[in-house]
Amino acid sequence: MEAVIEIKRRKKIKVSTIVAAIITIVFVLIFLFPIVLAILTSFKTPLETAESILSLPKQINFNNYIEGMKRSNFFRAMINSCITTFPSVALIVICASMGGYTIARNSAVSRIVKSMDTVYLASLMIPFQILMIPLYKIYKTLQLQNSLFGMILVLTGTSIAYSTFLYVGFAKSIPKELEEAALIDGCGPYRAFIKIVFPLLKPITATVSALHIMWLWNDFNMALIILQKEEMRTLTVKQYYFFGEHTADYGMAFAASIVSMLPILLFFIAMQKHLVEGISAGAVKA
Repeated sequence: MEAVIEIKRRKKIKVSTIVAAIITIVFVLIFLFPIVLAILTSFKTPLETAESILSLPKQINFNNYIEGMKRSNFFRAMINSCITTFPSVALIVICASMGGYTIARNSAVSRIVKSMDTVYLASLMIPFQILMIPLYKIYKTLQLQNSLFGMILVLTGTSIAYSTFLYVGFAKSIPKELEEAALIDGCGPYRAFIKIVFPLLKPITATVSALHIMWLWNDFNMALIILQKEEMRTLTVKQYYFFGEHTADYGMAFAASIVSMLPILLFFIAMQKHLVEGISAGAVKA
């Protein structure tokens, strides 16, 4: 009797495993479909794209990649994207880690610090559309339009709130005894943070860095408002100009998109281990 029950249980497990695998495969195909479609279209001529967006290209054609990179001034745009993305992420990590640590340690004893945590969370609810016109006027008054430095400032400022929120939750799990021991040994509060606390924040730092590199690299709205000169535009804004009022060159647009995606893809492959650790880390227990 027990053997029969065991066989039935194993059959149920196998059926559930097969169903889960099928559902997983379906979702993977759904998510991969746009990427595959973009790759196929990037090798097509305009006539082939007009005939059928789903058909395979008749031959491998790299003209879209060559012309797309020339027309978008790809290397200049990529440099602009790098200049605006990576310094912004560095500033976000520095400011958010210090702010999140301060809130985590002092929110229970200071109303001012606790209110700052509330202000940060409330700022996440403000839609970008409300900020567009004031941002444009302020930057025009301060002559920060068409400035990569100005772009770095706005990307950093609009990203700190969410990053701080992530750091607060992680910093609360770090034992205070480690900092107290460092202070007893002669470390000041800033040195204790740099030498003791910040290395323990490595998993969440990797997560914040990876997420914001992806978000800031793909930013379009702010770049379109602030960087209006041709030589200052980033990759995302450059791709926008493949689509005119009456025409759209999908082949070149997809080719430029795929090439601009490669740096971030390589970064995610390199950071995959740290990113998974940051998402699933249980942190240090006191």
